[in-house]
Amino acid sequence: MEAAPVFEEFEPAPDCDCPGCVHWRRSGAHALPPRLGGHPGAHGARRALVLATAAGSVLGSGSGLGIGLGPGLGAGQAVAAPMPGGFPQVEVGFPQVGGGAAAGVRSGGEDPGTPQGRQSALHGAPGHPARPRTTTRAEIINRAKRWVAAKVPYSMSAYWSDGYRQDCSGFVSMAWNLGGNEWTGHLGAYGTRISKDELKPGDILLFHNAAAPQRGSHVTIFGGWTDYTRNYYLAYEQTRPHTRRQATPYAYWTNGGRYVAYRYKGLRAEPQDGPNAPTARYPGARAFGPGANNPHVTRLGQLLIARGGARYYRSGPGPRWTDADRRATQAFQRAQGWTGPAADGLPGPTTWSYLVRGAGRDIPAAPGTAGPTGTPAFPGKAYFRPGQRNPHVTRLGRQLARKGYGRFYALGPGPSWGEADRRAVEAFQRAQGWRGGAADGVPGPETWRRLFLQ
Repeated sequence: MEAAPVFEEFEPAPDCDCPGCVHWRRSGAHALPPRLGGHPGAHGARRALVLATAAGSVLGSGSGLGIGLGPGLGAGQAVAAPMPGGFPQVEVGFPQVGGGAAAGVRSGGEDPGTPQGRQSALHGAPGHPARPRTTTRAEIINRAKRWVAAKVPYSMSAYWSDGYRQDCSGFVSMAWNLGGNEWTGHLGAYGTRISKDELKPGDILLFHNAAAPQRGSHVTIFGGWTDYTRNYYLAYEQTRPHTRRQATPYAYWTNGGRYVAYRYKGLRAEPQDGPNAPTARYPGARAFGPGANNPHVTRLGQLLIARGGARYYRSGPGPRWTDADRRATQAFQRAQGWTGPAADGLPGPTTWSYLVRGAGRDIPAAPGTAGPTGTPAFPGKAYFRPGQRNPHVTRLGRQLARKGYGRFYALGPGPSWGEADRRAVEAFQRAQGWRGGAADGVPGPETWRRLFLQ
């Protein structure tokens, strides 16, 4: 039998600025032992956790001895007795959906020791989180958009008005309509693992660093692919300084190979649940053309700019239909090889489907619009992706610095594409008045042309 590990309690340095210590300092008196005025229940829970961990190490190594682990259940899915002072058990179960009950998992609520908050009921209240509720993809994305619009500040300990914690796992708990606040070590129990090819809006990409949860653990909500290459997707995420939605390399900027895709078990089917719902639904021909004034026109313009149509827009795009929308739409249709009525500048179901799914060909650069003599030709988006190292990245970075965007570079610019390059490009794109997919931080033909204009 292996020797039981020895655990020691120690107090960290008072000026330690790691996320875990910052969290415990914010907890105030509850982090102190009773002899110093702390809450006895919280201190008891910490001691109980140490004892439970030690017991698990001993019993789990014995032959035929266990601590409530069922067949096929691993860490984070163990059945544990309630501990004093909190850390409630969590029941994961769903009502009947589509004629069958989703599988349920019981997990002991352990303190993960991550820079996220702990499992809790809404508003951080003690006790068991309520049962998770069913939802649709459209509802997931709409809830995520509400936090993006509100720019909810990132916090490991604060709770938004809806009761959900303002960190990455609290954000997903909110969007998935869970009955309480989860953490990255347990979110996967609410979902079914899926492949990259199966991803649809409302699914999540989850990385839980089990060896050191406070280092890199994160989760994002998948909002759809940005183009047909499926190298970038729209990520909804809660991160510093506030909730955001932006084009993100698959699966993430760092630790990309360690993220796992999950689909919510409580997902309800919805009519016309297309391959990229909810954005894939064609709003109808009446949404476009002379006199149209609605958000679908804005969305169309953003999609067209992302596909190389920015040169048609002197401003915007906006909700009012203009000739710029017609010309950009027609250019995209012609890029697909369509002619006649199929390239009339009015988006039909097929044009709309190509745009929202990232299918088909981009709008080619217009002849003679590459700028004055000496302006380098746009080399293509493939040179500006994570892992790329080439002279075009250096040239781009130097030009961004000349244009006043050098503040994003602590070192360089250099030949390796990095987050500093993406942020500088995004800032330049936003300065052009572009938003959404048109300001994703990846240079396209129009970004390149404007950047090198003298």
